Amino acid sequence: MDSMLSTTALAKTKQLEAAQLFDQLQQAGYLYRQSTKGKSRWVLTYLGERFGGQYKDHPTYGKYIAWPRTLFIDHAWQDHPLMTATALGDHFSLAAKKINLLLKELGWLAKTESGWRVTDHGKRAGGHQKKRDDNDYALWHPSIQRHPRLVQTVREFIGQESAKLATDHSISEFRKKFEAKHRTLDGHYVRTEGELILDNWLYMAGVTHAYARQLPIEQEEWCDFYLPQANLYLQYWPFNHDEPSSVRDALLSLYQSNDLELIELFADEIEQLDDLLPKRLRQYGIKAY
Repeated sequence: MDSMLSTTALAKTKQLEAAQLFDQLQQAGYLYRQSTKGKSRWVLTYLGERFGGQYKDHPTYGKYIAWPRTLFIDHAWQDHPLMTATALGDHFSLAAKKINLLLKELGWLAKTESGWRVTDHGKRAGGHQKKRDDNDYALWHPSIQRHPRLVQTVREFIGQESAKLATDHSISEFRKKFEAKHRTLDGHYVRTEGELILDNWLYMAGVTHAYARQLPIEQEEWCDFYLPQANLYLQYWPFNHDEPSSVRDALLSLYQSNDLELIELFADEIEQLDDLLPKRLRQYGIKAY
């Protein structure tokens, strides 16, 4: 017996109409409805993935969401209202402005002339786009209070020691495994000479960047560089672009499955940054010298 069922099949086991179950899953924050170019589809949230939701491919009907036959729907949040930035700030003891900036840094919000726009990543984290008097703003599913990436980002922002909060796959373990020995012009310590050259290039070009930033997803994975201006990631590979790598294949799959924008650079390109990188960055709206 298949342990994973489509939403419709799962509804039958619970003696519900499919629409009823979709509504329950949406209220629980497990999925949301995405509309693009006149078409709409159900999209898994990070919370839905945590409770076992997966994308499957059907030979006839295409991509769909499957759930464990024993899916637990956490109704604890259903009686709680969606949270404003102010309410989130009260929870984390931060001002609403700081919360919005942290959500922007995670790539879950984007600043526009009319206010704050919830990105697709923000919707997956539990964001809801709202408008009042031509002003855009966000409301958040209360489960976001427990989202590990937001919790970690807040802790880092207020200066709590992340090593004290460590697990086997935490930042402290990452630092032990990949010791950074090379000091860059802007004070970062990086792992390889190639990363040193790339970091110095970004600094001299005036491109704001973070080094070894954890990706804003459930999996424990770090990028090489993060450019918050465009919600863009840079990955440096210490081998040539035509060399096969299973590690690279796995990482690319992770970026693609989470719709994260990525620029790759290879060892045989590192001496050509002045020619290559400005053109690649321009595609994402970043101007460098």
